[in-house]
Amino acid sequence: MTFTDRLIRARYRLIPDHLLGEILSKRWVDNALPMLILILVVAVFGALIPGFFGQASLTNLARQWGEFGLIVLALTVVMAAGGIDLSVGSIFALGNIVALALIGLVELPVPVVMLLTVACGAAVGLVNGLLVGYLRLRAFLTTLVTLIIVRAAVDMLLLKYAVAIASAFPDSDLWYWFGEGSFLSLPVSVVVALVVALIVHLTLSRARLGWQVLAVGGSRRSAHNVGIPVRRVICLTYVTSGALAALSGFLFASRLGAAGADIGIGLEIAALTAAVLGGNSLGGGRGSAAKAIIGSVIVMILINSLVRLGVTSGGSSLLLGVVLLVAVAADMRWLKNRHKLLSKVYVSPTWADLPEAPPTTEASPYALNDRLRPVEAIGLGAIDGPEDVILDEDDHIYVGNRTGDIVRFLAPDYTRQEVFAHVGGRPLGMAFAPDGALLVCIGGMGLYRVGKDRQIEKLTDETNRSWFSVIDDSRLRLADDLDVAPDGRVYFSEATIRYDMHEWPVDCLESRGNGRIICYDPNTKSTRTVLKNLVFPNGICMTHDGQSFLFAETWACRISRYYFDGPKKGQVEAVIPDLPGFPDNINRASDGTYWLALVGMRTPAFDLALRMPGFRQRMAQRVAPDEWMFPNINTGCVLRFDETGKVLETFWDLGGESHPMVTSMREHKGHLYIGGISNNRVGKLKLDGVDPAWTGPQSYWGQA
Repeated sequence: MTFTDRLIRARYRLIPDHLLGEILSKRWVDNALPMLILILVVAVFGALIPGFFGQASLTNLARQWGEFGLIVLALTVVMAAGGIDLSVGSIFALGNIVALALIGLVELPVPVVMLLTVACGAAVGLVNGLLVGYLRLRAFLTTLVTLIIVRAAVDMLLLKYAVAIASAFPDSDLWYWFGEGSFLSLPVSVVVALVVALIVHLTLSRARLGWQVLAVGGSRRSAHNVGIPVRRVICLTYVTSGALAALSGFLFASRLGAAGADIGIGLEIAALTAAVLGGNSLGGGRGSAAKAIIGSVIVMILINSLVRLGVTSGGSSLLLGVVLLVAVAADMRWLKNRHKLLSKVYVSPTWADLPEAPPTTEASPYALNDRLRPVEAIGLGAIDGPEDVILDEDDHIYVGNRTGDIVRFLAPDYTRQEVFAHVGGRPLGMAFAPDGALLVCIGGMGLYRVGKDRQIEKLTDETNRSWFSVIDDSRLRLADDLDVAPDGRVYFSEATIRYDMHEWPVDCLESRGNGRIICYDPNTKSTRTVLKNLVFPNGICMTHDGQSFLFAETWACRISRYYFDGPKKGQVEAVIPDLPGFPDNINRASDGTYWLALVGMRTPAFDLALRMPGFRQRMAQRVAPDEWMFPNINTGCVLRFDETGKVLETFWDLGGESHPMVTSMREHKGHLYIGGISNNRVGKLKLDGVDPAWTGPQSYWGQA
């Protein structure tokens, strides 16, 4: 290794570039900038204002934030569906005067007052919803008109009832508790706002209605085409907005007990600034309660602090206007450029150096030949992409199909076939359990079991999440191959935690340790990761000692052995570190050795590119994916090796005439059955000098 290579390797090991792409791909990254702004605002005003962090100051600020936070949440719900509600300030003022009139003049019980106040706001929201949702009027103009009308109604009510309201003194401890009391040491308004925020969060992230709201905000036409009641969803968002704004007005009334013509004026601008500043999109389809909370806290601190510093109301409004302008511009630019930025940094090749490829000349154990030429074709043209092939004790052949079926070819002549089970997804590696059930890894779905009665059962689709991983690696993305230990534990590979099955070339381009091996224990129904940071782990095969298994790392071109039991438990040993091609599935042979499929051959150009991560990254950024430098996966090979890593024999099909691609093979009663993920057949090759009665189920479970 040259000095330059050492520097490049150190750079890519010490600076994990892929973390930036993973962070940018997370939804919570939208909250990062608002959180930084919040920290900055708190730090600046905390230093400028004496007593800023005092208990009285924080309590007063919290009570105001509880009321303001409800307004921002109201606006957030509407914005998530692609709308806007400029009437929240007027509804807030209406809720305030209605609550004061009902408690002071009509003298209704406090719960009834709250219910009627919220209903009043919801009624105004219903008007907005009917006009915008069902009559398809423009939200901006419609809610602007509603703002004017409701504000006029508030002014008329003030003229008639202001004096009577001012002279009324409600005799209710519950009323004053809402305005001045606390619950769990928090002001009541804060508790109410947090409860509402939790409900909004659960609705938007977990409930069908929330998903419909975000879908409508993302694209109303598409939402309509998939059957979402767009008009009703939009109407419900405005009803919710009106109800929350009125609830805020109720809390304000219980705290101050005052009704004035200036209450709620400009509140919609402050709420809109908070919603956008928190990261909620004006374009719809992207919004959350967390963003609303962050934005509302920032704006509330700004407004309160400017007042305490003696800045005039005009100055405060000017600052809010500037902040809103900047927030809108940032939101639009972020929406437009986020995916462009992500596409440039997400694919992050690392430095990789493969051992020198062994030769394939006559003196080499990998010597080229045409021993796969006599392969017979089973089901030619009747199967699409049999990645793995396996036979049961009755000699029937099972293969996975690209359409999500497990197809069974019936012995003895294999001219008849049937769909054994439709599992969906992409069936990949298969193995038989001790009870004869077929276990299968399904790309994008996880580990499944198909019983002899053809009943399909999901065993696991997740594992334990890594403590310090930015990637949410609890979900299984590409379960690949598997084998079963003597005690029934299932060990299976997940080729990559970053990419889906159709994106395997991107994982190869990275050649990073994105894969892992996972164990599922049927006795405890638990799943855990046993090996991490593997380079596209693929085939897995139990060794005959019952304490270890062999596994292939495709892009690393090596075979290793992992001990899960015994004195070497937890150790990994290299078996074949320098394969001339890319290994795939591994299976037992009748003489105690093992079969290995090479899905393709290494090339000098691609081996050189692995030591040039910068070149590969530029290729990913500037060249169309169909013009990338790919590994050669068109030359099929099957080889046999022992546990020491000695290669005993190889089978090639140089012209690709009989079996152009090989991803798996199984020995069964003197024949080798061959699968290929890009083939339209199952190959059958007669083997010389092997046990004609040997079967895989017998080797594992003693079945005849």
